Amino acid sequence: MRIFVFMKTRLNLTIDDCLLSDMKAYAKKQDTSVSDLVENYFKSVTKSKKRKNIIDLVERLNPPAINNKADLKKLFYKNQAKKYGF
Repeated sequence: MRIFVFMKTRLNLTIDDCLLSDMKAYAKKQDTSVSDLVENYFKSVTKSKKRKNIIDLVERLNPPAINNKADLKKLFYKNQAKKYGF
């Protein structure tokens, strides 16, 4: 069993007074602290981006508008002939 000990370090930030007041009010509404908000933001910025799975990306694509009865091979060669002039 592993036990991780994380130490907290104090950080001084210089920000606009109005912004700090707004953040304190926001933190109170969220039932958290400004320190926790800052820490969570830093975590979100510094964590490595999860690579997207290619299958998930392909599944989100809109289906192509192809006539199911069309002869795709014939359409391909027709398109190539028009594109390349043969």
